[in-house]
Amino acid sequence: MSIITKPVRYGHGGVSFEAYAAWDDASAAPRPIVLVAGTFMGRTAFEEGKARSLAELGYVAVAIDLYGLGHWPADFDGARAAMGALDADRGLLKERLLVALDAARGIGAPADPARVAAIGFCFGGKCVLDLARSGAEVAGVASFHGLYDAPPFPNAAITAKVLVLHGWDDPLDPPETVLGLAKEMSEAKVDWQVHAYGHTVHGFTNPAREGMYSPAADRRSWRAMQDFLEELFG
Repeated sequence: MSIITKPVRYGHGGVSFEAYAAWDDASAAPRPIVLVAGTFMGRTAFEEGKARSLAELGYVAVAIDLYGLGHWPADFDGARAAMGALDADRGLLKERLLVALDAARGIGAPADPARVAAIGFCFGGKCVLDLARSGAEVAGVASFHGLYDAPPFPNAAITAKVLVLHGWDDPLDPPETVLGLAKEMSEAKVDWQVHAYGHTVHGFTNPAREGMYSPAADRRSWRAMQDFLEELFG
């Protein structure tokens, strides 16, 4: 096995973006694409590592860039400001997600543009839920310790299956927000599921987040995601 990585450049609204693609070159057979949407820090080594792990599972993984070259945050304060700007303009966020999706579909062999899913962490968890809400033609999305508030405009018809991987003690998403998301998805007749991990807070997949990381929840949620992707793509 040899993992190939390459940058994927694209633009939107006068801003240049650079995603990070990874796949195993052992076979030229077409394989599903999995987008990786990052935490509030953007496209970092954490997201690139997730892309490589997905490549080892047989996918073409693309860690997307939502902030744009020259706008990647250097610290938490910068990241909060960058995330806040997109959070305040969910229409722009949707546009950037759809442009990233198109760029991933245009990678070429061995990526199969007809088979696409997306996963996201923290802010990226909100992003992949918004991708589903946009009506994008993706088979499914998996949100790891995401943020569940809906955009301030109506959803399109959601065709994606939805997996939510949630720390039950996450202070950013108390039980009422989880129930709100479940109500939203049920009313939209979405095929959805929530896996909640007890005694687990926000950021449970990231070893760098001291006091948040949970090895058990990290392992269990990654396994649940693998099962989800296998169900989507066979």
